[in-house]
This record gives sequence, C-alpha cells and structure tokens, in this order.
Amino acid sequence: MRHSKARLVAAVAAVGALSLTASACSSGGGDTSPSGAGGASKAPVPNYGLGTAADSTGPAPAVAGATKGGTVQDLDQAGFDYLDPAQQYVSDQLSVSPLYARTLTGYKIDPKTGKTILVGDMATDTGKMSDGGKTWTFTLKSGLKFQDGTTITSKDVKYSIERLFASFVTQGPVYIQSWLYGTNFKDAYAGPYDGKEIPDSILATPDDKTVVFHFQTPHADAPYAMAMPVTAPVEKSKDDKAAYNNHPVSSGPYEIASYKPGKSLVFKRNPYWDPKTDPIRNAYPDSWNFQLGIQQPGLTQRIMAGSGTDKDAIDLSGVADTSQMAKLTTDAEYKARTINQYQPYVETLDINTKRITDPKVRQAIAYAFPMSQVQQAMGGSPQGDLGTTLLSPTIAGWKKYDPFGKLTQPTGNVEKAKELLKEAGQPHPKLVFPYANTPKWSTVSLTIANALEKAGFQVVRKAIDATSFYTIVGKVNNQFDIYRTGWGADWPNASTVVPPTMDGTNLTDGTNNYSFLNDPHINSEIQRIKNIADVKTQTAEWEKLSEYSLSKDTAQVPFLFDKYFNIYGSGLGGVTYNSVVGTINANTVFVKQ
Repeated sequence: MRHSKARLVAAVAAVGALSLTASACSSGGGDTSPSGAGGASKAPVPNYGLGTAADSTGPAPAVAGATKGGTVQDLDQAGFDYLDPAQQYVSDQLSVSPLYARTLTGYKIDPKTGKTILVGDMATDTGKMSDGGKTWTFTLKSGLKFQDGTTITSKDVKYSIERLFASFVTQGPVYIQSWLYGTNFKDAYAGPYDGKEIPDSILATPDDKTVVFHFQTPHADAPYAMAMPVTAPVEKSKDDKAAYNNHPVSSGPYEIASYKPGKSLVFKRNPYWDPKTDPIRNAYPDSWNFQLGIQQPGLTQRIMAGSGTDKDAIDLSGVADTSQMAKLTTDAEYKARTINQYQPYVETLDINTKRITDPKVRQAIAYAFPMSQVQQAMGGSPQGDLGTTLLSPTIAGWKKYDPFGKLTQPTGNVEKAKELLKEAGQPHPKLVFPYANTPKWSTVSLTIANALEKAGFQVVRKAIDATSFYTIVGKVNNQFDIYRTGWGADWPNASTVVPPTMDGTNLTDGTNNYSFLNDPHINSEIQRIKNIADVKTQTAEWEKLSEYSLSKDTAQVPFLFDKYFNIYGSGLGGVTYNSVVGTINANTVFVKQ
C-alpha cells in the first residue's frame, strides 16, 4: 500500500516553503496508551488482537463528552479518485469509506486507550476457520440494511466479491480474488455481468446469513483481508458498473447527499443504519461536508485559525503543511489538538540486487546511509522517526532491530563502509541513482549521494518523471542501482509486507519487489510461513524472516518510519487515530455543542 495522493502533494509543496520535505493477526505485545491528541508518537502501537463475538456486538463504546449533531467540515487537498469500495486501496479513500461502507470485519478502536482489535462489523465475529485455514465462514448479523431499507443478505456480499473480477475494477487489492482463483484470477472468472456466478465450491451462500470462502491455500490472516472495503455489500439492482463510483449505495451510518468530483462531497444520515448492530461507528455528527481541492498552506492555516465553520474542520488523511511546523509543535494553543502517530509506511533505499550482487557492497551502502540528514530533509521528526527495520511499528509483534548500528551512528559510518568496500575489492563502485523529479526528492537524493561519495562510491543522479517513477524502477531490467521506495502493510501483519516486497519467484515488470531480490531461502520460507494456520506463530516467523533479509541480503535499507502529523479544529472532540491505515479515525469524531 502506498500513500494517498494528498500526502504526496503535501510533501512536495513543503519543500518550497522550508527547503525541507516533509496495514496484526495475533494479540502481540503493544503499548495501549492513547493515540490521541498532543503527544509524541508511541511505539509499539496497540496489539491488533482478534476480538470475540461479544466485542463484535453494538453499539460502539461511547466517547467521553460526546454530543450528537452538527456538521464536520473536512478540508481535503485533492479529492477521491474512487468511492466505489471495490476500487479503494489508498489511505485517503480508506479514511472516508467507513462512513458509508460496512465490511465483514473492521477495526474497533478504544477511544480512551487507543487499543485496536479486529471484530465482526457486518459479521457476528471475525470468522470461523476450517480445512486447515483454507475455508472461512462468516455469519451476518440481523438488522443490516442498505440506505433504501432493503435487507443486506449473504448474496449481496457474494455479489460484491464477484464484481472484483470485472474488467473495470483495476485499483483495489486482489488478495481475495487471488486466494479464490490463483494468480490469473481474471482469466478464470470475468465477473457477474454475463449472468455467471462464482460456484459454491469456491464462494458459497448456503443461506441468507452465511458466506463461505474456499481458498486454494491456507490464509490465517483472512479475517483482516475481510476488513478492506472490497467486502462492503453491493445492491445488484443499483450497480451500474464503473458509474457506481459516483453513487455507491450506503450500508453504513451515512449516505451520499451530493457529490461534485473534485469540489465537494456531502454525507447525511442513513436512517436505516442500526447502531445496535455496529461495534465500530459512533456516528455522532448529523453530516459530513468534504471541501475538495483546498491547497496548502491555506488548508492548514484555516484549521489553525478556526474561523466560522472552520472551527469544526479536520483533514482525515492529509498531513499539515510543514511551513506551519514551528507553530504547531511549540504553541500550546495548537499542540493540544494535534495528532502525531506512526503510519504503516517504511521508507527504504532499495538496492538493485541484479546489478549490485555482492552483499558486502550493499551493506556498505547501509552503513554509509545518512539517516538523520535525510530525516531533516524530509521534514524532521514530526514527519517520521528514524527507522531501522523493514517492518513498521504498526505491525503486530514488531520488535526493535538495528543490525548496522544506525541508531548509534545515524549520520552514517563512513569508515565501516570503506572497510566493506575494500573487502569486496570494489573501492570505488559506481551507483546510478534515479529520483522523482520534484524539489523534495532532488534534495533527498543529493543528501544521500553526498554521504555515499564520502564512503568511496561514485554516484550518478538521474531525474525521472515523478508520475511514472514506480513504473520505471519496477522494470526488471532497469539500468539503475539504488532508488527510494516505500511500502505500507495492508493490515497489521507482515504477510502484506514480506511476500510482496521480497518474493523472488515472480519477478516481472510491475513487481513490488523493487530490489529484485531472489533468495532461495526467503522464497521457500515465504511459502512455508503462508501455510501456518496459527496466526501468532505466523507473525513471529514473518518477523524473523524480515530480519534475515535485512541482515543477510541487505536488499533494502530502511531509514524512516512515516508519521501522520496534523491539527484539527477546536470545535471537534473524540479525535482518535487509525494506525492500520495511517489516518484519523472518523468513527469517533463529534462536534462540540
């Protein structure tokens, strides 16, 4: 998972102002301190355990001091490319989706402690596993309805899954589809529009309350995949394929009152939403008014000033403009209503292992990497903490790990890097270093290049188009040696980090394994760990494999744990944080009366 467009826009804009730039399957240990306002980020984050059937009952726990009514004003830099739950995958879309789309499971965030657990949302619990983890059964609650009053049944959930195979659905996650049919899932099934259904042997609905998934291989973390928007029910009679994106039918507490793409999005209450069925959403406001296309630094300045309705303003997924950073981090008036928490993203310098084949040379790059200088070039600690693991602190069971002593020498260990290069017999290796052609990444790449050259490398920087950056570096035969990328877990289990970024069995153009790592040990371990049915055991194994990859292969050099940093209006309360997607949790927000 990558950052939302708004986050990237904010980061680029910040450079001009300051010459700076700015998704758990087990009950792993974790800090249960609040992820609320005013404090520094906390690690490790809440434990993401699986909740019980009792945890899955509604209504959601009350938020202290909350009042019902009013309108939340959300100021957003960009807008929403996708409101259709089938197409939603980036953080800005994931932040707004819970307002109108319920899923089989979801994250219940305690407003007092910040503890986050997975519970049944539409389902009565987090699912029943059988057949060694290949089969998962979910039972729907009673009282679930669409915005027109139609009862939601298992057939609606199955239909929503079938839509994922349609040719126009190109942007959402593909976990469930590939688990059901394999890698070439769209060749096996083309969607429901020709009248064909997925057979019961693969996806069954034996009655109106039951959905049964029959996967090809075990998937212990299936309950977490079911929390993604793709499981939101779709009313077949209201589905008009790609056009559905502009008017998705609500199953949640709000429905769309009006939508002008790129300009505004207004939600009003859905009268058929029953809070007794919902353990996740408080839905205190009467309405939400999204003002789209609000540019920085004006957006942050408006929330800080709080004039008129702006006192009730928030930006669910964007980050504060860094030109306002000094005020936001020092002025008591603002500090009390800021959020600064870890996002699921880890910034890495990927090393092309097809070109840099000697691990000692790759380790030399790791030792020489100037972590603290790059942190400052990206906006300082409010924008990200120094990171030395390939897994984010938002991953369940996360552990500290620093094999190259980067936290001890965060500016870089030049002498150790020179020593390794001498051992490798390459005292002056050449590195071709592309960067996205923006002020931010120009500054960051120059900072990295200067440090590597002090260690004895010859660095050739090349600017490439920012919009096609990932496409270019994702080509298996690219002619580059090092490049910055970033990745975030789709849910808080390393199963959504290690396989996509380290599996070498399917290296084709467009891979997320940007270092093109092809380590037989890692490849075989990925297959072994995927088949572990116990989630707690699986989580620990992913952790160990990520440490092996970093210390032995050193195909990626982690350097920053991204953080969300922003301010919200003085007229709002109940502002909590969703560390799974790295945005504000809209479910607990209320307007002070």
